[in-house]
Amino acid sequence: MTDAVVCTPLLAEQVALRGARSSLRIMRTGKGPARSAESARQLAREPRAVLVAGVAGSLQSGVRTGDLVVASEIRVAGGPVTSLSAPFLAGALRRTGLRAHLGPIVSSDRVLPARVAGALAATGALAVDMESGQLSSAAGNEPFAVLRAIVDTPQAPLLRPGTVPRGIRALRSLRSAAPIMEQWGAAIGDREIVLASPRSFCAGVGRAIEIVERSLQRHGAPVYVRRQIVHNAHVVRDLESRGAIFVEEVDEVPPGSVVVFAAHGVSPEVRTEAQSRGLSVIDATCPLVTKVHTEVRRYAARGDTVFLIGHREHEEVIGTVGEAPGDVVVVADAADAASVRARDPDRVAYVMQTTLAVDEAREAADVLRQRFPALSAPRRDDICYATTNRQLAIRRVAAESELVLVLGSANSSNSRRLVEVAEREGTPAYLVDEATDVDLRWLAGVGRIGITAGASAPAHLVDELVRCLSGLGSVTLRNTHVVDEDVQFTLPREVI
Repeated sequence: MTDAVVCTPLLAEQVALRGARSSLRIMRTGKGPARSAESARQLAREPRAVLVAGVAGSLQSGVRTGDLVVASEIRVAGGPVTSLSAPFLAGALRRTGLRAHLGPIVSSDRVLPARVAGALAATGALAVDMESGQLSSAAGNEPFAVLRAIVDTPQAPLLRPGTVPRGIRALRSLRSAAPIMEQWGAAIGDREIVLASPRSFCAGVGRAIEIVERSLQRHGAPVYVRRQIVHNAHVVRDLESRGAIFVEEVDEVPPGSVVVFAAHGVSPEVRTEAQSRGLSVIDATCPLVTKVHTEVRRYAARGDTVFLIGHREHEEVIGTVGEAPGDVVVVADAADAASVRARDPDRVAYVMQTTLAVDEAREAADVLRQRFPALSAPRRDDICYATTNRQLAIRRVAAESELVLVLGSANSSNSRRLVEVAEREGTPAYLVDEATDVDLRWLAGVGRIGITAGASAPAHLVDELVRCLSGLGSVTLRNTHVVDEDVQFTLPREVI
């Protein structure tokens, strides 16, 4: 941590961190705003990354003694000072099992009376200290972060019985956070970020989300959605906040209610059950998934065994199999393709899950063609255009990056495939739902990072990740564009 300094206002805080036997460069800056301002002037002569670490008082009942607070911003009289890398710190602390909160800290010039503290709490501030505001100027344009361990709370004010044991507990939490502070320091550095394009929402995902939004506008809340409308936790939470209720099966939907089928499609059995319950169905199935369903029905109707190349547990595959359960054989990969059997080797066909890795899917299809010369194939490739485009883009980005970060939820097939494609290029790659999932250790010594987002991940997550990375050093952005996407799908008549 040679390019960063940890500022501890109190001797006890300095001792606690030194007791962690870390490589942290620790500087005691003095208690209160006046001493902190003087220390900041000294540090500013040679600007470097600054992390303020110490104890603080909680403003919120849910932020308890021994908890850690990472400042998203420091609120001072002259205006807030933002700490852009704060989500990385908070996420790292939580993964170690520490109870960490992310939010605003107020930097005050005095101990606050209960009335003032209550008013600040109403603004969303999590904690209060007396030094961070002044010390923020020490970093200049270099990275700046604040990590505070809670001593006093609204239920247990300062200078009351129990302050000493509460202080000991807070200092222990601070010491436990020392390894994360080291990781933050090691991750400091200037970087080039290579953005893959296209990335984020595809036409099918955008259509599905718009269908739920329009259903809520037309029918009012609640509108029920069977399964996740698309595989992304952020999208689901946003729609839930507006009145969508997500259920696993249609038997959880009150009779006569509005239900939306997710983009991954459903089996005929689900449609029949929804009809029997008198539900008003709005179908958000991606048209490209609907195309695969149609192909399965066509092949099965002429007596073919239909090989479905895909992942057995994926919702899209489950729905597709439901079109002709007795005629569809799921093929997971090339090894699986080498052993599957058909009723009649001369009456066979194949289709694909739309979100597969292109190379692996083609390998499986090639094995099937070798084994079954009469194999029928779809007129057009089943793998979604957006899946193909995003894989092509990340392959190019990975080839020139030291690290690849893919934004997407863990249950997103197309997002996981992007990670696999990058890894096949020999580049370390990780799937993250948001910036807080990024491990600081991945970033140490890395000067060029490739970033993309799965077809079900909102674009703003990419912006937030880039913003957080800029909190560790200067960032240069470069866009790698491989193809334009102008595909649009019509909405169902129920929401037009």
